[in-house]
Amino acid sequence: MLAVIAAVADSRGAYGLAWDVLLLAVPCTAVAGVAAFGDLIEERDKPFVGTQCVLWAVGLVLVVLSCAVRSPAAQTHQLPALASSALTVCLAVFALKGLLVVAPYARGALRPAKP
Repeated sequence: MLAVIAAVADSRGAYGLAWDVLLLAVPCTAVAGVAAFGDLIEERDKPFVGTQCVLWAVGLVLVVLSCAVRSPAAQTHQLPALASSALTVCLAVFALKGLLVVAPYARGALRPAKP
């Protein structure tokens, strides 16, 4: 959610606010990644647990990259292209994570009903 808020702030030209939100997103993403790693250790038989763990790590790297690239730019009121690209890819990773969460339920809903 914080990455979406940062993307909206970027689209409105509020680059300083986007940097602040991404700075808050770094520890939140790290905690979620550690929790996903705990799930990987405890519940290996669930579908997509390893993929979720890897995607959290990729998301964390992208959030940190976007935040680091834009930190000096927050004072000059310009958005570097790398910061925007990293945030866009991060949003795509989070969208993929959402699809992976829904996938087991969708697979069950598409099965034919037993008579």
